[in-house]
Amino acid sequence: MPDNIFDFLNQHIIVSRETFERLKIYHDLLLKWQSKINLISNDTVSNVWNRHFLDSLQITQYIPNYNNVIMDIGTGAGFPGMVIAICGYNNVHLVESDTKKISFLREVSRVTNTPVFIHHVRIEEVVIDNTQIILSRACSNLNQLINLASKNVSRETFFLFHKGKNYSNEIEDAKKSWLFDEVIFPSITDPNGVIVKLSNIRRRST
Repeated sequence: MPDNIFDFLNQHIIVSRETFERLKIYHDLLLKWQSKINLISNDTVSNVWNRHFLDSLQITQYIPNYNNVIMDIGTGAGFPGMVIAICGYNNVHLVESDTKKISFLREVSRVTNTPVFIHHVRIEEVVIDNTQIILSRACSNLNQLINLASKNVSRETFFLFHKGKNYSNEIEDAKKSWLFDEVIFPSITDPNGVIVKLSNIRRRST
């Protein structure tokens, strides 16, 4: 990881100096809380800017505008949803059932002065009107994710999911229950990773 994190991020995704300062506050809070509760894998702490922050920032390339209603399911420590909210997306809903992680998310929102909707609820129980984009990062497999979020899916909704090298198997499995169009984008942080975009989602007739 280079010494100048600001330049490192901007080699891939344009981030303003003001946004970067707020991301640094988030970063410092993450490391502070990580010593008390398990927010991220300890194996990724030494490379957190690449593995979590840049990995989340790359999703902004595929979000049409700052007013989209966005839902991040199983957000955990706020990746990617809190990151994109700090970047100025103003209708981001974070869904998380873990009480300690909810406390962390509220603290990040408060200290960074980031408007964000935080839902302390299980994914399958939440309904957010007019959801346009559903995000998830390493939360579950595609078929389970679509099922969990299905109450919030309309013909206009699309998914953006971070996935690993087995994404094609997950797509084929999901197609047993769902019809959709998919586009695959390469990850800029993981040579084996991708961003999977699913649109025109509807349940397959039985």
